[in-house]
Amino acid sequence: MPELRKDPIIGRWVIIATERANRPVDFARDEAVAPGKDGCPFCEGNETKTPPEILAYCHPGRAPNSPGWWTRVIPNKFPALKIEGGLERQFKGIYDQMNGIGAHEIIIENPAHDKKYFELDPKKAEDVLWAYRDRILDLRKDPRMDYILIFKNHGRAAGASLAHPHAQLIALPMVPISVRREMAGGANYMNFKERCVFCDIVRQESLVQMRIIDENNDFLAFAPFASRFPFESWIIPKIHDSHFENTEKERIATLTQILQSVLRRLDTTLKNPPFNYLIHSAPHKESSMPHYHWHIEIIPKLAHTAGFEWGTGFYINPVPPEMAARYLKESGQPAQSGANSSASGGGSVA
Repeated sequence: MPELRKDPIIGRWVIIATERANRPVDFARDEAVAPGKDGCPFCEGNETKTPPEILAYCHPGRAPNSPGWWTRVIPNKFPALKIEGGLERQFKGIYDQMNGIGAHEIIIENPAHDKKYFELDPKKAEDVLWAYRDRILDLRKDPRMDYILIFKNHGRAAGASLAHPHAQLIALPMVPISVRREMAGGANYMNFKERCVFCDIVRQESLVQMRIIDENNDFLAFAPFASRFPFESWIIPKIHDSHFENTEKERIATLTQILQSVLRRLDTTLKNPPFNYLIHSAPHKESSMPHYHWHIEIIPKLAHTAGFEWGTGFYINPVPPEMAARYLKESGQPAQSGANSSASGGGSVA
């Protein structure tokens, strides 16, 4: 059973993945590539190579765990946390720990091994976001779970072990410290100015127009003023919304549009860079928060975090966000402003 252990100094929780324990030799670096299509468990036709699916958007009449799907969700075969069991919170002297209870799932974006998210038909790309939403809405019913994170690793340097496009979901029995810090910063700003800092950022970026990458009626994509990493990009709703899973049907379509646009621009400008993206949302047990705003952070892996960054918490970014935004804005085709197509719903959900 994995363990969750709490750092008593800053309150950060760490997953000790006891069932995935590595020997020193297992950390040797190599340039091995992920399996090609024939050996890839995520490709259509290889459904028996994965755990049984949790959810699939598919053609009507399709048998579970068979071809005929376009978005598929499965349990991670090597989960960081286990869904079965109780938390069993305990202490050892000054230290707090609990069982590594949670959920760890894979969202396979499409059946094709080499088709990137921004290359998908918009309706199929929407269904990827619907899968995120559906799984959050299901898992938040579990009283053991306090937070659900959606994230994607693209490329080996970003942590991906398989090349087939996919995202991941991890449900946790606590709120991550990075989200707590964002919420605390938003609360402090609200107490001081009686406004949401995220909404103020949207207004400021829309006013100065220096760091905007793309926008439509519902969402703004921009390079943050204090970007930590080269070409770091955020996508944020233009209206106040604290919970991603509450996004309305029409705005899922425009979110798909701008996410595809930003990923296409990064791919064009940086030539298929490794990257991570993550969705930061308010904890699902919290009601609507006036001081917090859900958003997507997209972080290309172009620079290494080294001793200075680890030792201080400062980041050294060699690319001014104004320059990064200009490069990205000038690449590719701009999103069609105000598109409000509906969710696909063309197939069945297994």
